[in-house]
Amino acid sequence: MSRSSLHFQLANRILRDKGNRFSRPIVALSVIGVSLGLIVMMIAIGVTSGYKQEIRNKVIAMGSHIRITHYDQNYSYEQVPFEKNQDFVKELKKNPEIVGIQNFATKVGIIKTSDQVEGIVLKGVDNTFNQRIFQENIIEGDTLSLGDTTADKHIIISKHIADKLLLKVGDKVHTYFVQDPPRSRSFVVSGIYQTGLPEYDDMFALVDLRHVQKLNDWTENQVSGMEVLIKDYDKITEMGDFVHHHVPYELKAETIHQIYPEIFEWIALFDTNVAVLLIITTCVCLVTMMSIFFIIVLEQTQTIGILKSLGMKTRHVVKSFIIVAGNVLIKGMLIGDAIAITFGILQQHFHLIKLNPETYYVDYVPIHFNFWAVVGLNLGVFVVCMAVLILPAWVVGKKITPVNAVRWE
Repeated sequence: MSRSSLHFQLANRILRDKGNRFSRPIVALSVIGVSLGLIVMMIAIGVTSGYKQEIRNKVIAMGSHIRITHYDQNYSYEQVPFEKNQDFVKELKKNPEIVGIQNFATKVGIIKTSDQVEGIVLKGVDNTFNQRIFQENIIEGDTLSLGDTTADKHIIISKHIADKLLLKVGDKVHTYFVQDPPRSRSFVVSGIYQTGLPEYDDMFALVDLRHVQKLNDWTENQVSGMEVLIKDYDKITEMGDFVHHHVPYELKAETIHQIYPEIFEWIALFDTNVAVLLIITTCVCLVTMMSIFFIIVLEQTQTIGILKSLGMKTRHVVKSFIIVAGNVLIKGMLIGDAIAITFGILQQHFHLIKLNPETYYVDYVPIHFNFWAVVGLNLGVFVVCMAVLILPAWVVGKKITPVNAVRWE
């Protein structure tokens, strides 16, 4: 029989020994403890990843990854226009990381019903607008029909504005714009959206770009800005620099991180909170594993003494007990993984846990499990726990001698 086989047989005997009435329930409790610890860590990582992804997608749906506007000090929604048909657009489209460039224009106005008035910002979009991404925020009705011939007479408003003005899909609304001379436009509500982000829901309404151009007395080639969609979000900083270096000096390119720093700084705090939670939970798992390790060693003291008297070396004894601890750890981790992933799937499909969108920007707890994050977490917990157990295992193995073990009761 090989030494490796002997180690596993000894570990298996210790785990299955029904005579150990004290250690067996402790082993079961240790498995439960490790499972609970991993469930907490998995859900923490999943919720953080899901929440960041959900908020990020909402911002991108309304404003893409990178925004190109005129380089002036005007921070209002009445921006300086520029020509959309420029050479830099062709250069940007050559980059495989850029999947779309959409034109837009904004106009501040007032939306009025028979007895209510609300300030709005019209965001004009054309057929370059990625309505497939925006569709996820539509809760009633449909998106705009952005054809090439005539301007669409419809408008998409937020649920916040619809609730305030008691509007629904199909209603006719009048908008007014303070300028010289004053102007007005009538639209029919085609859809109602909700992002949960007050930066959008409190003011923005989507219309055909041509309406905004006519209100501003612009040509069909003039826009307030362009929005650039990229393939890989993780490259947003790199692509932001790339776009900025390719636009003319009078234009600037800003990423959504630069446009909405308060949102992404707030999201970044999640990583700190999760890191603290992971450290605390890992420490709990370590304490659990060390407790069960010492309990099993104490119960098996006489067995250790007998084995050492028969010539088994300390390192072989230590290895056997490390295998026992590893068995308990892996079993607990597998159970924890299974429960956490099952819960995550159910939460994503059935939204079991709800949230207040006015506070949390979403109406349910989003969970997203990244495969490599899950693998890294499991591997990290296993390596840390096993590494910490090696030193006490070696010390205990050295301290227990055949003479001491025989006297142990």
